[in-house]
Amino acid sequence: MSESTGAASPRDWAPHVAEARPWRQRTPQGPKADRELREIVVRRPPRITSLDFPVDRPLRVTMNNALANLAQLDQTHGRKLGALDQLLLRTESVSSSKIENIEASFADYERALHGMRANASARSMAASTQALAGVIADAGECGQVRLEAMLRAHYLLFRHHPTMHEKAGHLRTVQNWIGGSDYSPRGALFVPPPPDTVPGYLEDLFAYANRDDVPVLVQAAVMHAQFESIHPFTDGNGRIGRTLIHAVLRRRRATRYLSVPIASGLVARRDRYFDALGEYREGRARPLVGLMTHATLIASHESRRTATRLHEVTVEWEDLLGGPVPGSAEYRLARLLVSEPILTVDLAAQRTGYSGVQLKLAMERLEAAGVLTRSGRRVRERTWSAQAILDELQDLTVRIETVSRSA
Repeated sequence: MSESTGAASPRDWAPHVAEARPWRQRTPQGPKADRELREIVVRRPPRITSLDFPVDRPLRVTMNNALANLAQLDQTHGRKLGALDQLLLRTESVSSSKIENIEASFADYERALHGMRANASARSMAASTQALAGVIADAGECGQVRLEAMLRAHYLLFRHHPTMHEKAGHLRTVQNWIGGSDYSPRGALFVPPPPDTVPGYLEDLFAYANRDDVPVLVQAAVMHAQFESIHPFTDGNGRIGRTLIHAVLRRRRATRYLSVPIASGLVARRDRYFDALGEYREGRARPLVGLMTHATLIASHESRRTATRLHEVTVEWEDLLGGPVPGSAEYRLARLLVSEPILTVDLAAQRTGYSGVQLKLAMERLEAAGVLTRSGRRVRERTWSAQAILDELQDLTVRIETVSRSA
């Protein structure tokens, strides 16, 4: 199936409408041209609650294949390998952050997840994971994609941010824009609708997201694109918008246990992804629907390989440890590492139920066997990592990106 974003392709519905609005800069900063700007042009998207996207046969076949692969992974491995969801969720958060040029190593990111010392990018990724998990859980439990869950996700993403914490969880009350100047919408690539229209647009958006008569991947792609056009927050719209993709998949029961790293496929084709969002604003949804469908198909396939690899790693560890007794400290530690590849003593004690000498001996045994690697000189900063799991996480991302670029 072609994902061409050619301008000659027919429109699926009305394009965003350009509307002139008066503008006056709030603070006298930046170039003179910014300070003298008196009018801007915003783009107002159509209401989508009752819109239907025409799905041709080739696209429908590909969407069905993607959903079948997703369901097979979810049912086969999601039910039996609970740790897989945690790892896929983290891979998705890392890739979604990379789209926004926020990058950190998996090791730094894992440390940030557990409240250990890490750089700002890693802490931001950890917050993104909390936001993503919350939105997905809420959609699964409530059977709805809810505004309240979206606001909560934004709060989790920015509650500790040095400059955004006061705006965490709140819709924007000012005009924002994408690209161009830092001081005004002069030369912007896209200017979203005015802030007073945001609540109405979101009401329309969530009504669409909770329909049951729309193909699920179309619904996920269109909701995401419409959200990005509304741009309801001062910052964080890209990451929050991509969490909504998974909220739709969970609400429609396309997934029940897992959240595959779709963003890994999108970050590999970042320019095409942004172009597809631009096409959506011109009334052409098909490029983004196609891109999302392919990303889902590839992420599901590669995640199944990761599930197999995780099983192989646990078997290798058992051989290295000489077959640990089920329920023993060594056994529980090895099982824990699949979902928590970086541990502190406190976390290991909390999650295994062992402490003191028994836990210390078990961790030393795993370290001696090559399962764990110790790092950090100071006791309070000391961690143990399962490099085999961290390597697989990195490899999963690389595989999805490589296949996506060649597709």
